[in-house]
Amino acid sequence: MATHREPRFKLCRRLGINIYGHPKALKRGEGKNARGGRKISEYGLQLLEKQKVKAYYGVMERQFLRYVKAAQKSSEMTGVALLKSLECRLDNLVYRIGFAKSIRQARQMVTHGHLLVNGKKVDIPSFSVKVDDVITLREASRKNEMVVKNFQELATFNVPYIEKQMDQFSGKLIRLPEREEIPIDANERLIVEYYSK
Repeated sequence: MATHREPRFKLCRRLGINIYGHPKALKRGEGKNARGGRKISEYGLQLLEKQKVKAYYGVMERQFLRYVKAAQKSSEMTGVALLKSLECRLDNLVYRIGFAKSIRQARQMVTHGHLLVNGKKVDIPSFSVKVDDVITLREASRKNEMVVKNFQELATFNVPYIEKQMDQFSGKLIRLPEREEIPIDANERLIVEYYSK
């Protein structure tokens, strides 16, 4: 399985946003784009938005292109459909529920088999979670102090399309998210324009 191996903070500085949520990610760059204030072309802006969303969800280019093609066949706006499908990936929802502090950590938890979807073990991070699917932490994994601590500490991190059951260590996708509810800073229209050329 392909993984991102470039330095995380360097990527944050290049994109100009803190995609990993680490307090020191933008410290050296002071939150500015690494291009030093130079004007970016229209193509450059489109490319930057695409790279930003890819980095947010930890998706490689070939896989991202498959999501774009599927979104183009959707009945709703391509950009919104793209973000919704990415948001419903298992690794992302494990992060949103609060089992992990980052999508990278969530991906590792999924591949190590710590989670169940509707009572069945799923170890594929890109697994597409459907509405009413329940994601539960395995019984054996509830002894892991780090996971339990994450879940309890991130109890206040809520999105309206996920329903949490704190006592059962589970979360349920109750509906598909609306665009304004997806907590990422991206202009999906520019991504659609990038791929429509």
